[in-house]
Amino acid sequence: MWAQTKYMNGFSRSSRGFSLVELSVVLIVIGLIIGAVSIGKDVHRNAVHQRITSEFIQGWLLAYDSYVAGVGVVPADNASVPTGCIRGDCAVGSSGDELCDGDLRNTMLAAGIGLPAGRAEGREDRYVYLDSNGLPHDLKVCFQSVRWSEPGSSSGNYVLRSRNVMVITGVTPALAGFIDHYFDTVVDARFGDVREEQYANSTSTDKQPWSLDETHNYGETSRSYDEDQSAELTAYMRMHR
Repeated sequence: MWAQTKYMNGFSRSSRGFSLVELSVVLIVIGLIIGAVSIGKDVHRNAVHQRITSEFIQGWLLAYDSYVAGVGVVPADNASVPTGCIRGDCAVGSSGDELCDGDLRNTMLAAGIGLPAGRAEGREDRYVYLDSNGLPHDLKVCFQSVRWSEPGSSSGNYVLRSRNVMVITGVTPALAGFIDHYFDTVVDARFGDVREEQYANSTSTDKQPWSLDETHNYGETSRSYDEDQSAELTAYMRMHR
């Protein structure tokens, strides 16, 4: 009888459930682990965005300015009869021809301009990075003359002028916001030196958020799965010459 009671008591002790205190401690630990992983991902992503902006994009800004200072005209413009536009193709009714890929590289190197490291030698105009889901994106830089909205002669009036821009494709929404804040301090796709492609020539007086965010995915903007690649945007950055 004593042995049976001992067995039953032992069975009862070994098979009892967790107490509320024990469950609370486990849940707190799990929450801390998840929070630490999330914070770690955000810190890493911001570090990647900082490097892209300060080294790659800023590097191309410096290369562009160095070209203008050394050659006396903007890239691929006519040195004899300068127009002030990329390729000498000023945007009138629509955007001019882009200066991209090998043409961009050769134009810069022919003028003795050093290029950012980029993806690799011969691919200095590209930069591969990972989005918040750990999937790759191929950032690309070109230069182009486009229609650009600027304040007119009266308050609240905007007019379109031909302006040279850096065209940045393959930009995730998170990176777009980082670049915008880095150069303009205010994230707005309509105003400032950094704009989304579709809003650069808008004459609206209203501020405009970037058209996509991290809930949108590449090719499938109607759904949001953790394993999906983030959506991409095209950004314009105005050159001041």
